[in-house]
Amino acid sequence: MSKLDQLIAELCPDGVPFVTIGEIAECYAGATPKTGVAEYWQNGTIPWMSSGEVNNGVIHNVEKKITQLGYDSSSTKLVPPNTVVVALAGQGKTRGTVAITRIELCTNQSLCSIVVNDRVNSDFLYYYLQTQYQQLRMISSGDGTRGGLNLQMIKAYKIPLPSLPIQNEIVRILDNFTELTAELTAELTAELTARRKQYDYYRDALLTFEETATQSQTDRRVRWVTLSALIQQYVPDGVKKVPLSEVGKYATTRIDASEVGSDSYVGVDNLLPEKQGKKTSNYVPTDGQVIQFLTDDLLIGNIRPYLKKIWLATHNGGTNGDVLPIRITHRDMLTPRFLYYLLSADAFFAYDMQHSKGAKMPRGDKTAVMCYKIPLPPLPIQHEIVRILDKFDALTNDLTQGLPAEIAARRKQYEYYRDKLLTFEEAIS
Repeated sequence: MSKLDQLIAELCPDGVPFVTIGEIAECYAGATPKTGVAEYWQNGTIPWMSSGEVNNGVIHNVEKKITQLGYDSSSTKLVPPNTVVVALAGQGKTRGTVAITRIELCTNQSLCSIVVNDRVNSDFLYYYLQTQYQQLRMISSGDGTRGGLNLQMIKAYKIPLPSLPIQNEIVRILDNFTELTAELTAELTAELTARRKQYDYYRDALLTFEETATQSQTDRRVRWVTLSALIQQYVPDGVKKVPLSEVGKYATTRIDASEVGSDSYVGVDNLLPEKQGKKTSNYVPTDGQVIQFLTDDLLIGNIRPYLKKIWLATHNGGTNGDVLPIRITHRDMLTPRFLYYLLSADAFFAYDMQHSKGAKMPRGDKTAVMCYKIPLPPLPIQHEIVRILDKFDALTNDLTQGLPAEIAARRKQYEYYRDKLLTFEEAIS
């Protein structure tokens, strides 16, 4: 019998009492000093926690600090280390997320600070409320991302209250398990990062050529050309055309929206970042026309190039002006998959980002994309490079799927045992 089992058998054989958080803690909401007043923020010394930082779990530091003047101007409140913090609101999945502080700080109005009394180990409460994420979201007012918790809901929320020796033993077990899980996750993440770097190194090495004026040599010296020398790009009607000699041939081939479905329509939102291809589209236009793409066309996301969205089409379909469908017109000189590897390289996306326009939502420059220079080795060399990189890609994909799956499995294992440790029978009073 474990120490915890012994404690439960001795101290709560018939279950444990459940109490509301309001019975064992003080709950405080934070506030935000006016952001337009420089004196409230510049050279601040008081840590101020925003709602997004609750996702960090254990809070050792925060991004922003406020001045004493900023603190005095608002209703935010300093809370001590080891305060449990719950997100009352927040975009997406933030609402209901729990953190615990290790420093004295204050928070914004979207966070509830729970300062427990001497009946509760604050880490026990932190671990327990982690298991209550879905339940906390269910009780919050409203629906979807508009829902929100409030102090009254938090105070009225019931939790188990075993004796302190049991709380302390559970915290000890979970601290150890958390540390082991974090170490393993870090090792697996480092392994995945190393393998990806290795793949990028060999890919870049294979795709590195010196420039020469002729194609007579079959070594690493090849002719370089701009994309406009070999391809045409499909853009919406109304886009200003530029001379063919500069960027190649533009076309406006369109099809009715009724001809595409969730798998054959590709918008920028369902192109996956980091060169991961695409996912099924949640949105499909129901009327009007879309830009046609064909199998082996290369689709590149034209918004926020730093997201590195690219997909080599495996079937026909339609898209819109936020995606650049690039088509090779000289297959006797360039193969689609070789071009895909060239444009999947970080060098292309760095070039695309360098020439993008707009600060908040940068958009790639179509003219600059067509002026990007690529090496043009003979077709046999292209085919051999593609063969090697396809093998590397398969190995990396196996790792990419396997290691994250292993990480996810370890996290699920941790959550399973955590939830098991924190499940109690309620004592009948």
